[in-house]
Amino acid sequence: MSDTVWIEAAGRGGISPPAVASVATAGDWLALLKPRVMTLVVFTGLVGLLVAPGRLHPVLALTAILCIAVGAGAAGAINMWYDRDIDAVMRRTARRPIPDGRIAPADALGFGIALAVASVLVMGLATNIAAGLALAASIAFYVFVYTMWLKRRTPQNIVIGGAAGAFPPLIGWVAVTGHVALTPLVLFAIIFFWTPPHFWSLALYAHGDYARAGVPMLPVAAGARATRRQIMLYTLFLVPLTLLPWALGEAGRIYGFAALGLGLGFLVSAWRVWRDAQDEAGRSLTKDAPARAAFRYSILYLFVLFAAFAVDRLAG
Repeated sequence: MSDTVWIEAAGRGGISPPAVASVATAGDWLALLKPRVMTLVVFTGLVGLLVAPGRLHPVLALTAILCIAVGAGAAGAINMWYDRDIDAVMRRTARRPIPDGRIAPADALGFGIALAVASVLVMGLATNIAAGLALAASIAFYVFVYTMWLKRRTPQNIVIGGAAGAFPPLIGWVAVTGHVALTPLVLFAIIFFWTPPHFWSLALYAHGDYARAGVPMLPVAAGARATRRQIMLYTLFLVPLTLLPWALGEAGRIYGFAALGLGLGFLVSAWRVWRDAQDEAGRSLTKDAPARAAFRYSILYLFVLFAAFAVDRLAG
């Protein structure tokens, strides 16, 4: 991405590009790793590791989780490098370290690549080659398939690209066992189908940012009504899917009751989004809009669902 394009993109958003990158702090480098996203990635990867048959030495298990965290952070850093032009025109991302001039783009790219290579190599050496390859695939999918190919080309970007965020429990499982099985594939599928209603809830109240940046997120490309309908449809498919581990005997009553209760809550949340029309005709969502509540609930939902699965398996 040339400096001219970056300056033009920033100018369209009314944001002046920095003349010279300032000295970055440790917090700026940490921000490149998208730590809030990393938290969920690390947790689901930990669950995959805990529920897998067999055990890793605690030091190796900690190393595996650290590699998942670093690999996710590396993908986030490369994503910020590539998206620095559109980040500059979106209000919620304009203060990120690269568009704000605190970290130079080339430095961010080098940082991300170094972390990606290191995380994959260490994972492969500390656990097994299959886990290293799975981690490499997740990074490559997020960077090349979602960030560089899909995000700016299709409103289905988050549907297909959501596979990148679904890898961690599978990676954790493979780090222990060295192979893929039904259980981690089901966990992968749960995150895959959870991602669209989660992210589209965010996109409903951030559609103005995406429109300014020219990113064809579903609310921009198809409108709020179509997006709310898709959130409801994906949720209707997701909830029965989360009951599959219990139905297959891969989880017991602790998980089954948790999945059912959490799923009913998700359905109610999606129903409220579906019935809400305050985002039509270009109107902005209020702070208490159902889409905002659905986004917050979806994060809690996945944390508690995976925690229940881990507790259930560890309890017997």
